[in-house]
Amino acid sequence: MPSMPGTTRPAPVPTAAAPMAAGNGSFPLRARPRSTTEPVGVMLRRWRELRRLSQLELALRADVSARHISFLETGRARPSAEMVLRLCEQLDVPLRQRNQLLLAAGHAPAFPETPLGAQPMAPVLAAARRLLRSHEPYPALLVDRCWDLIEANSTIDLLIAKAAPHLLEPPVNVLRVTLHPDGLAPHIANLGEWRAHILGRLVRQVRVSADPDLIALLDELRDYPCSDPEPVVDLPGPGDVIVPLRLRHEGQELAFLSTTSVFGTPVCVTVAELCLEAFFPADERTAAVLQSLAGSTTDDGAGLADDRVAGRSR
Repeated sequence: MPSMPGTTRPAPVPTAAAPMAAGNGSFPLRARPRSTTEPVGVMLRRWRELRRLSQLELALRADVSARHISFLETGRARPSAEMVLRLCEQLDVPLRQRNQLLLAAGHAPAFPETPLGAQPMAPVLAAARRLLRSHEPYPALLVDRCWDLIEANSTIDLLIAKAAPHLLEPPVNVLRVTLHPDGLAPHIANLGEWRAHILGRLVRQVRVSADPDLIALLDELRDYPCSDPEPVVDLPGPGDVIVPLRLRHEGQELAFLSTTSVFGTPVCVTVAELCLEAFFPADERTAAVLQSLAGSTTDDGAGLADDRVAGRSR
């Protein structure tokens, strides 16, 4: 059913198994690698090393012996489901990877990965849609763990309208659209700054999750060209308190600051991986332009997002 003006536009939800179609530009979109099954001990050791903990430090945190940790990592002992979850809690392992560890240990996954269209997700999506609508006339979008677009409000047209059509084929990856030379990149006045911000943020996500899909995305984004200098460290200029997104739009420069929201206390993989990115005007001129665009959208009916972001449930 088509969206009514002023409502959110659902985006097609990506399927992890489906390879992404190659684009028409110089940089083909890459298929995400499938993860391989490893012994649970090898996986536990990798997570422990990723968190920079010794076997003794992990043992003390989990209230077990260092000898038992050693036996688990070398395969001389098989952990119970309770032990896997206890160690995951101390290692701050994301829910998706906790399920992988449980499977590797021969146990059933503990955390559901509920389809977005399932009834238990209805209040979650209703809350997200309320936030998206209430944020208008400023852009806001809901993404999954790989930054694939799930839903967006009507003002997202301001951002996606500048991207080439092949980048808007589902699944629409908002980081790819932002940094691809056929996407927003040529229209970002401070591309070097904003690119460094995005890549740095993705690096931090990879460090936390060790997610192979995010690693593949990071490698892809790093390959995109950028003629602007990228700061190694964000040093503020006089009066700066945040790195804005500076976007060229019809002969003007619009400035945005962004916030990120996640759901608290998730016990479902799907909910834990949802993220709502909201953009606010960083100056009065940008606020005035957005208010003006909101008025014209109301007069003309639904915007570009209706044509480029069609809805279905996973």
